[in-house]
Amino acid sequence: MEQHDLKEWDRQVIAEFRANGGILGGPLAGAPVLLLTTTGAKSGQRHTCPLVYLSEGGNIYIFAGNRGAPTNPAWYHNLVAHPDVTVEVGPEKFEARAIVLDSEESERLGKVQVQKIPELASLMEKMARKVPAVLLERKQ
Repeated sequence: MEQHDLKEWDRQVIAEFRANGGILGGPLAGAPVLLLTTTGAKSGQRHTCPLVYLSEGGNIYIFAGNRGAPTNPAWYHNLVAHPDVTVEVGPEKFEARAIVLDSEESERLGKVQVQKIPELASLMEKMARKVPAVLLERKQ
């Protein structure tokens, strides 16, 4: 898919997510999807993107897989620069602090995610880079 098509796909998923309280149809039906809003590292603009997440031990984790691309996604660079983010899960919206985990913990969580979503295994096998995992820690 071309970059323009991916942005349009994301816009449609975001609209469907918000219109249906986080419930999605089509290829994402039943998948654990959240919306992450970051502040641009350079622009300072707010950006929202849909991401598959892992709920483990009462925590929410996301992975900078970038659809299998050789580089980390823009949202990852944004939250490294500005770790205060907004998260939408289902009908709930909250502020969180993004904490990039060390590579050992990222790898462990990545394996848990692949067990829960086996379709990710083929994507992970093709990737030459380590995929960072990020804890989204809810602010009190």
